[in-house]
Amino acid sequence: MSQFRTDIRNIAIIAHVDHGKTTLVDAMLRQTNVFRSNQQVMDRVLDSNDLERERGITILAKNTGITYDGVTINIVDTPGHADFGGEVERIMNMVDGVLLLVDAVEGPMPQTRFVLRQALNKGHKAIVVINKVDRPAARPDYAVNATFDLFIELGATDEQADFPVIYTRALEGRAGSSPEELHDDLRPLFDAILDHIPPPEVDPDGPTQMLVTTLEYSNYVGKIAIGRLRSGSLRTGQTIAQITPQGEIYPGKVTQVFTFRNLQRMPESEVQAGTIVAVAGIPDVGIGDTLADPNDPRPLPPITVEEPTVRMTFGVNDSPFAGREGQYVTSRQIHERLRRELESNVAMRVQETGRATEFIVSGRGELHLAIFIETMRREGYEFAVSRPEVIFKDSREGLLEPVEHLYLDVHSDYLGAVSEMLGRRRGRLLNIRYGDDGSVSCEYLIPTRGTLGFRQPFLTATRGTGIFHTLFHGYEPYMGDIDLQEVGSLVSLETGAVSAYALQHLQQRGAFFIRPGDEVYAGQVVGQNLREEDLVVNVCRSKNLTNHRSAPIGIVEGLTPPRILSLDDAIDYLADGDLLEVTPESLRIRKKELRHETRQKAAKKARLAVAV
Repeated sequence: MSQFRTDIRNIAIIAHVDHGKTTLVDAMLRQTNVFRSNQQVMDRVLDSNDLERERGITILAKNTGITYDGVTINIVDTPGHADFGGEVERIMNMVDGVLLLVDAVEGPMPQTRFVLRQALNKGHKAIVVINKVDRPAARPDYAVNATFDLFIELGATDEQADFPVIYTRALEGRAGSSPEELHDDLRPLFDAILDHIPPPEVDPDGPTQMLVTTLEYSNYVGKIAIGRLRSGSLRTGQTIAQITPQGEIYPGKVTQVFTFRNLQRMPESEVQAGTIVAVAGIPDVGIGDTLADPNDPRPLPPITVEEPTVRMTFGVNDSPFAGREGQYVTSRQIHERLRRELESNVAMRVQETGRATEFIVSGRGELHLAIFIETMRREGYEFAVSRPEVIFKDSREGLLEPVEHLYLDVHSDYLGAVSEMLGRRRGRLLNIRYGDDGSVSCEYLIPTRGTLGFRQPFLTATRGTGIFHTLFHGYEPYMGDIDLQEVGSLVSLETGAVSAYALQHLQQRGAFFIRPGDEVYAGQVVGQNLREEDLVVNVCRSKNLTNHRSAPIGIVEGLTPPRILSLDDAIDYLADGDLLEVTPESLRIRKKELRHETRQKAAKKARLAVAV
């Protein structure tokens, strides 16, 4: 018989990027005595991943638990970026309600729409938290009204739209029911969670049922399955049935059971239904599996997430410098790493090709794939990736392509240049709003193809002041060809060390990505040409020896500083005939075909085919 466990609340914290989710969790942990009074604690303690701390965003959903007035509050901190929406979609299976954080200045933003849609579709109730009310330009009333409009627009029920509002300063750990009267702590927020988030409904006497939502790994106990225990109980040593989404049933045995308390997994001898638990001992468990009673195996509905829209080809690095810097370089090692990623990354897909050294990896966007590439790189992998491309679909109406809803904010001075860029990329203006401070907010529908490589030219056109966000809109009929080839590349003719003498005479050709003394190989892209076509240059040419002495230091000092590409910049730069060589120490852009003569013949053949 179902009943409510009033001693537990399971909540997710959702918000747009940089609206303060992880900072608020920090304050909640501090005020429930998770840390000692003299303990030194870094900010954004749940962003434990190095990439998360460097980029200032949450990438992986994380669990923690606190105790307030005798009630255990299980908290899941979720990503705010739509590229990691797979994390948000599956986390909604574990919780009974959400805290929706909204910036008091910006109000609801594009990613707010995405994460809130996931919560409302699951029927969850929300507490709206208006954060950063201390900022000089804060507009708490606007933020509340705009959030209410968003609830209605997304089809919220009357019960969901009747949400409580709490105002906070997360950095100071203060909250209140009015922006002018904040308490010295977060007690109003904790009280609102207990009053408005429903307790989990469970069947304590029913058969064991737990949907695996997240996976972790421990060097001591192996793979750990995390999810919410829907009914029954779990205990150490219990025999379990693992039911896959395909309906296959495998026997297993639980070696350890954990709950989340503070920032740790706490071992338990037995756990009752209703709470979020971690289970060790099932070596082949996967996300979407159900852990059930072997005598009464009842599967739960499997997790479904939106399909990927962008793909890249991952392959073995076959450049002249292959194997110098990486620890894992073979196709077997790369394929094993890709397969392992699929166990925890539900929004990613891997497809084998006709070549044993290449694999097609699909994800939710450029950032989704770029984060994975950087993760592999830091783990010691060496490989090559192709330019991102969108995933098309065939239908009765013809070819369909993914389309993004693009939101951008620019100063009016740059609106003309940005509008021209979006027009060339097949963008269609939906809405435009002019602010009193000279800012302009626009909404476009644009093919996903048009957003690939858009970030760098957009920042250049707006002098680094523009902001844009994208949300997946859906699939629509093919919108036409997009020609974005504005500049070509400077390609190295020879293999060797770069000389300052050569760069001095080639500076007027374009911007270089290399410095004097760097090693390059024939076919490597060493810079960006000022013209549309590629230009082969000899950056290794040295000065003929004479009796005349000159100061080489003076040549180096006179050179234009090189443009050092980050991983995101390098992916944006890739053309159709390029590959990005990724190693733990270097990023090199190269031509797929390294031999200059072969590229020339292929280009000539292509021109003749077009002429015919």
